[in-house]
Amino acid sequence: MAKKSKRKPNAAFMKPVQPSATLAEVVGSKAIPRTEVTKKLWAYIKKNKLQDSKNKRMINADDALKAVFGGKSKVNMFEMTKLVSKHLK
Repeated sequence: MAKKSKRKPNAAFMKPVQPSATLAEVVGSKAIPRTEVTKKLWAYIKKNKLQDSKNKRMINADDALKAVFGGKSKVNMFEMTKLVSKHLK
């Protein structure tokens, strides 16, 4: 019987990325994996009650997030990850 190999975490997701100065205001300036960037963003969104009360998929940006979202005041979760990836090196 063949031994099942344990699933390896995706190295690309775990590789630390450097947030831009704009994004650093929300998630900090240290290089962290993408997964952590997303976690910190959600923590920030929840802490500042920026999730739309009627449509939970929408995020209402405050000034710091508006800069990250390219000036948009309202984005959905999927658009958020796309916009945030532009701020990662």
